[in-house]
Amino acid sequence: MASAEIRPLLERAEQADELIHQLKSQVAALERDVQSPSSVDEELARLKTENSELKQQRVHLKRSIGEEEAKTVPRMPSVVVLVSELCGQAIRAAFPDLVEPPVLVLPAKKGADYQCNSAMTITKTLKTMQGKSVPPKDIAASILKHLPANEVIEKAEVAGPGFINIHLRPSFVAGLLKDLVIGGVKPPAVDRKKRVIVDMSSPNIAKEMHVGHLRSTIIGDCIARMLEFVQHDVLRLNHVGDWGTQFGMLIAHLKDRFPDYKTVSPSVGDLQKFYKESKSRFDEDQEFKKRAYNDVVLLQSGDSDVRQAWNLICDASRKEFDKIYQRLDIKIVERGESFYQPLMPLVVRDLEEKGLVTVEEGRKVVFVPNDTVPLTVEKSDGGYTYDTSDMAALRHRVEDERGDWVIYVVDSGQAQHFKLVFSAARHAGYYNPEHVQIDHVGFGVVLGEDKKKFKTRKGDTVRLIDLLDEGLSRAADKLKEKGRDKELTAEELKAAQEAVAYGCVKYADLSHCRINDYVFSFDKMLDDRGNTAVYLLYAYTRTNAIYRMGNIDRVALRKQADRVPVSLEHPKELKLGKCLVQFPEVVTRSISELYPHYLCDYMYELATAFTEFYDVCYCIQKDRSTGEIIKVDTGRLLLCEAAALVMAKGFELLGIKTVEKM
Repeated sequence: MASAEIRPLLERAEQADELIHQLKSQVAALERDVQSPSSVDEELARLKTENSELKQQRVHLKRSIGEEEAKTVPRMPSVVVLVSELCGQAIRAAFPDLVEPPVLVLPAKKGADYQCNSAMTITKTLKTMQGKSVPPKDIAASILKHLPANEVIEKAEVAGPGFINIHLRPSFVAGLLKDLVIGGVKPPAVDRKKRVIVDMSSPNIAKEMHVGHLRSTIIGDCIARMLEFVQHDVLRLNHVGDWGTQFGMLIAHLKDRFPDYKTVSPSVGDLQKFYKESKSRFDEDQEFKKRAYNDVVLLQSGDSDVRQAWNLICDASRKEFDKIYQRLDIKIVERGESFYQPLMPLVVRDLEEKGLVTVEEGRKVVFVPNDTVPLTVEKSDGGYTYDTSDMAALRHRVEDERGDWVIYVVDSGQAQHFKLVFSAARHAGYYNPEHVQIDHVGFGVVLGEDKKKFKTRKGDTVRLIDLLDEGLSRAADKLKEKGRDKELTAEELKAAQEAVAYGCVKYADLSHCRINDYVFSFDKMLDDRGNTAVYLLYAYTRTNAIYRMGNIDRVALRKQADRVPVSLEHPKELKLGKCLVQFPEVVTRSISELYPHYLCDYMYELATAFTEFYDVCYCIQKDRSTGEIIKVDTGRLLLCEAAALVMAKGFELLGIKTVEKM
């Protein structure tokens, strides 16, 4: 239920939406009215202005609502933000004449927890603006003198040419871990709640998903999960290829293969084979090609029989897609190219009215500022293009879906296309960059171990379903090789097999910087050493092994955090504790830069820190001769619980399922 502060804002936003809807209806009615052009033009201009003003009002109301809603969600403090605030206070006190002085705080790579790197930039600023030449070391020393008393920083010191190395207080870290254990893993703060639309996966109907769809699906899912974690309103869209001239040949082939398709639902079976058969006939049989073109016309005009055939083909594809999505635990809403077909003529007309369309050799094109390559919004035969479809989709996502942030997870080969579409949409007024953020999340190619594009031995594209099946087979072999089939029940073994198989495929993709190509290797993915999902999952199952060893009730354990401090006395305990409290800032950075590999790097660092802790800091000690428990270190168990909670949340954000035993 909305809070008292949010409710009036919601009511005003709903009123604005209703008015906008009414104005759209009036505008549409006036545009159809051709009886009195001059009066209609004046009224149309007035209504469009009023509509524009209401849209602007809605933008401001949405922003206010988002800010209020963000305040109502319990959040986990970001240590880098707290340290930055303290350094900012010190810098402003030391250099009061500087306007908005830089506050540059980052996690330290070694020798400290954080590092403030502002001194070098301030040196340049003073030289430029005031003609003063002050060494960075002196500036860093001055910042240190003005650092306010606080409970966060234990020690700060100047290092190198002017860096400030910052060490956290163990008591501060322990306090954060106590809150984490008692309250669970909370999301980091955001400035406001946003409506985010993630365009991802996007396979083509009548073609099977292949390894090329893997990255868009996995990267898009991870980004969506992180955005949902910080409480944004996320819509995942599957922009499937379900429209176009190729459907004519598919429909004609369906009619020939299954003449009774209108009364008996056909079993298309192998979609790839079905597509190849229709393509072969289309290329070789002129009479078939003529019928195929005719079916395209009938499809676009809404012929019921042809639409039924089209739906049958689409449904057959959806069933195959869903098998993949279920195995990878992907949730997504289909909204294919066909959805935007009725919107395309409206986009072309709108662009023409705004004077943005140029006719070249019968084509209607749109040139964008600072680019010589135009978008083609209508072909010479009156048909529409991918450019038109993407313009219509972007407009709908901003104006109708009310997206504050639209993210396209599409391969880097489409970068130029999206650059043109975004520029044209901005030029046409479909979105204002001050209010709506649009991002293309590009990614590289999946390579085989020969460093060439990943193919089968026959040179065919690797089917995604075959890839996942091989992953299951190899995971089973790996677990049996480790003797897990003798230690786990059949149900536990199956859960471990699936967690390892799908987890290793996802993690291998996400752990690489997305803009780079990466080599697909099951041998490397399934290695239980190094930065792999298997290594991370083993680290997580060790936390559960500790609980089983001591018959620990995790709920009861968490309640003890109020009276027992988290143990941070041993160096390995403190290292693990400091790593755990960095989780919020890692999530924030991964979201702001849209790079999931930052989260993977952190998960590997955390798993390594936990393994080091596990090897030397015993939470439960048993008598070696009797097996009787002789000591339970509750402070260490609480640290173990904090690690288990953060690791579980990290796996969830990566879309990797965990298991109790492996």
